[in-house]
Amino acid sequence: GTKQCIKAKTAWNADTLRGDYADLLILDEWQLMDETVWEDVGAPMLLDNNGDAIFVYTPPSIRSQALSKARDPRHAAKMYKMALAEQETAKAEGRLPRWEAFHFRSQDNPHISKEALSEISKDMSNLSYRQEILAEDVEEVPGALWTRALIENARVYTVPQFTRVAVGVDPPGGAGECGIVVAGVGLCSCKGTSERHGFVLQDKSLKDVPDKWAKEVVAAYKANRADRVYGEKNYGGDMVEATIRTVDPSISYKSVTASRGKAVRAEPISALYEQGKVHHVGRIDALEDEMVSWQPETSSWSPNRVDALVWVLTELMTGEGSVPAACVGWDPPERRSIWDIWQDDRPDIEIERRSIWERDDYGRLFNG
Repeated sequence: GTKQCIKAKTAWNADTLRGDYADLLILDEWQLMDETVWEDVGAPMLLDNNGDAIFVYTPPSIRSQALSKARDPRHAAKMYKMALAEQETAKAEGRLPRWEAFHFRSQDNPHISKEALSEISKDMSNLSYRQEILAEDVEEVPGALWTRALIENARVYTVPQFTRVAVGVDPPGGAGECGIVVAGVGLCSCKGTSERHGFVLQDKSLKDVPDKWAKEVVAAYKANRADRVYGEKNYGGDMVEATIRTVDPSISYKSVTASRGKAVRAEPISALYEQGKVHHVGRIDALEDEMVSWQPETSSWSPNRVDALVWVLTELMTGEGSVPAACVGWDPPERRSIWDIWQDDRPDIEIERRSIWERDDYGRLFNG
């Protein structure tokens, strides 16, 4: 008879599947894989025998995203929505769909013990239950300090010249992720009058040993021509500064101490978003997912990316960083080369080129 063969492979990235073919390719826990698994290798594997593919995924949680190899943590959810839309379009046009989409709850599985499911559900948070048991794609958590709409409504793709740029660092308490967020502050006229707004530029957070995340901090500092690095001192005391200075002793660094809880520190920054005074420059998916998923009252996990965001925006908008950098020793016109460099790194972003520098009522230099 016909020889049947079942192969099981780990598919963290495309290279692990190269050199093979399939009549049926099943990608389980698709949300954790790099998208190139399908784009570069998975689809071509089916060409020999006109094969089919099945994608199985669980709606990603913030914790699972820390383990994910995906470039876009929500790529599986987006594919599912695309498949649903294609299915509806094909039905309306009276043709067979290219994609078919199905949604199953744990309760729909006849091979799962209903008694056991009931028991474990009692110990789950509402969010975990919705994601793991009901298989819901939760776009945002009720009670979070930010919403998708709040972030989206203030998103920009054009930025002004900045008076200051800084990097916020939230070191991991253990083997967790180090939050690294870059932001700038400059004059914005989006509300009709020119006023100082914050602009979130990059999220360079990563989970790695101190030497590696310190190098990432220094790289972000240099690539964005930042004026200062702000790092939390609570975890490890002076370790953060010492580790970063081991990579580059010339870094301008300031330690910041958490004298209040995360929620109390984050609320003033959330208020700035509500006032339309903070803009995300382009899409910053992983950071935004964390912002809309962290509920101060019920979340048991620490939001490292959010903490780094709060540190850098607090200093830029209300702390020492709120004073234009012209007051602390650099000449703004000499800094304009940063925008050429940064635009090369982010081709989706446009830079407003302004050449007139003026002084405000306090004699401080600003870009007008």
